[in-house]
Amino acid sequence: MLKGIHHIAIICADYERSKEFYTRVLGLKIIREVYRMERQSYKLDLSLNGHYIIELFSFPDPPPRVSGPEACGLRHLAFAVDDIEQAVTHLKSHAVVPEPIRTDPYTGRRFTFFTDPDGLPLELYEG
Repeated sequence: MLKGIHHIAIICADYERSKEFYTRVLGLKIIREVYRMERQSYKLDLSLNGHYIIELFSFPDPPPRVSGPEACGLRHLAFAVDDIEQAVTHLKSHAVVPEPIRTDPYTGRRFTFFTDPDGLPLELYEG
């Protein structure tokens, strides 16, 4: 029945700040940007390597959400990378401070966590 994940939707507190982060820092490409007047909301469709992946939304005064990695709900969004040191260097060059790189004891793969401008947990996973 299921054949894949179509997209991930993220509601941000500061649309321009998050748009800059997901496009300039993480390198996602804009597919389409729409302002929905009736909802006072932007909807930004983003792709990674030509695949539609993230919908970024703005809404007036969205309520805060607990987003710690152990909170109930979606734990984090993980991005695959070929070279974790290179990816960490790139993040740091944009003033994003990831956690120290760790190794998954079950897979032997290296990973690290960082957050988006709203504190949503994101992961880089090598391999």
